[in-house]
Amino acid sequence: MIFNTQLARQTAEQLLQIKAIKLQPEEPFTWASGWKSPIYCDNRITLSYPKVRNFLRENMVKAIREEYGSPNAIAGVATGAIAMGALVAQEMGLPFLYVRPEPKSHGRQNQIEGQLEKGQSIVVVEDLVSTGGSSLKAVEALREGGAKVLGMAAFFTYGFPVSEENFEKAQCRLLTLSDYDHLLEQVRSQGYINEETLETLRKWRKDPASWQA
Repeated sequence: MIFNTQLARQTAEQLLQIKAIKLQPEEPFTWASGWKSPIYCDNRITLSYPKVRNFLRENMVKAIREEYGSPNAIAGVATGAIAMGALVAQEMGLPFLYVRPEPKSHGRQNQIEGQLEKGQSIVVVEDLVSTGGSSLKAVEALREGGAKVLGMAAFFTYGFPVSEENFEKAQCRLLTLSDYDHLLEQVRSQGYINEETLETLRKWRKDPASWQA
């Protein structure tokens, strides 16, 4: 669910301006999954831009407060959402934790770093949601640790149907500042791309696994 339509387009514009989102239909990126993609989103770049970083932090805090109320803590998904998650927690005056993809193989073998109390209500912060697989592993780990996960708040999502199905199966609510549809609206209205490229981007989202440039 998008928090606010106008904010979704503003967020997309901010990410485009600092090239946290890049569009390259003619020279597609290759994701770790092997998918070819005309778009690449790296929201960690926002950390180097104070104005954008503050914009995202302030609006994420507002979204969490309005949609999830008053959680006991904020958890970030490692590694992309650790820094922004910590900034959100700091702004809200809340404890912060982060969740690794899997437990460490040494030391205390933690998967959750930080102090987790049983029964704690937690909002999970994520920088980017694609299929939702890695994001929901963090939710599962927190639930197994005794937390009450109110939902997830992400800065951007591609809005793949498989992601929506995964969140529904996990019974986890997803709130985002922006998404792929609002990104396309923004690039079209601002003249970043032509209609042919816009159609290419639409086709990719329908079937990213088999898309070819």
